[in-house]
Amino acid sequence: MKMKRTSTIVFLGVACCCLARIQFASCDESPVITHISKEKIQEIGDEVEFNCTVQNLQDYPLLWIKLHKDRQDRSPLSSNTALIIRDSRFSVHVDNETSTNSLRIKDLQEADTGFYQCQILISVDNKVTAEVELQIRRPPTISSNTTRSVNVTEGKPVELHCNADGFPVPRISWKRENDILLPSGGAIYHGSVLKIENIHRDDRGLYLCIAENGVGEEARANATVHVAFAPVVTAIRPRVGQAQGYTATLECKVEAHPKPVVSWHKAGAELKKETAKTDDDDFVDSLLRYSIGAADFGEYICRAENQYGIAETKVELFETIIPVCVNTCG
Repeated sequence: MKMKRTSTIVFLGVACCCLARIQFASCDESPVITHISKEKIQEIGDEVEFNCTVQNLQDYPLLWIKLHKDRQDRSPLSSNTALIIRDSRFSVHVDNETSTNSLRIKDLQEADTGFYQCQILISVDNKVTAEVELQIRRPPTISSNTTRSVNVTEGKPVELHCNADGFPVPRISWKRENDILLPSGGAIYHGSVLKIENIHRDDRGLYLCIAENGVGEEARANATVHVAFAPVVTAIRPRVGQAQGYTATLECKVEAHPKPVVSWHKAGAELKKETAKTDDDDFVDSLLRYSIGAADFGEYICRAENQYGIAETKVELFETIIPVCVNTCG
């Protein structure tokens, strides 16, 4: 009988020891996040709910934290069932049966875009976290680093950059003003960077960047391409006839960028010289001869010059017996 009693005491001691170990392990078990909501894509004005289910939360605080786009700026929103921020759009709800803490946001705004983190604070250096991303559908907007104007020398390569924000990610395309063909030959180019390998003066002008993503209206931005090239000069009328005593107008068409200096010459003498008064790369310059005399007849030269070169053309003024009246004779 004495031996039997001793065995019973030993068995009970072992059982108590095991029970104590089980209880200790249970008390020491750390919280675990078993579920977090999947990524949400919503419209402006919608309502959204994020759920975070935790096992063995115990008395540890559970926080919802907003991580902004750069993931550096953090804004605590709630702790357990209490809101930290003063914003009536936010609310927190707890389901004790499922151990789920829910963050709800109504009347969603574009600024609500970002990551929402469910965080259990165990100690200063020990946190258990899980996060869910919220994307708000928003129409495209052209970014500030989009090309607005570019200057390039003829024959050189150039790139036009168009960047846009929005969700979903906008689709970007390029076209020219008045549906002029692109240097590549097509009417539309799809892509954020339009490359022109060997630009020509005919490629100058206005290019249009278009961004669209199916939300709201498309966004547009203009890029002006200025091409620097040597002057090209042609006579409007190579031969101009007029009778003595009347006025004649001699004209030449000038194409150049930047602005050229245009001059008129006759028999080696400079009759007129001035910098173009227009900002257009394509213009007409004229020379008026009043009360024409015999010495005024002959060959005139229209010359244009800029830093890229010189060009000229000839215009002949010849004598007629009958006056040539364009508007009125005088």
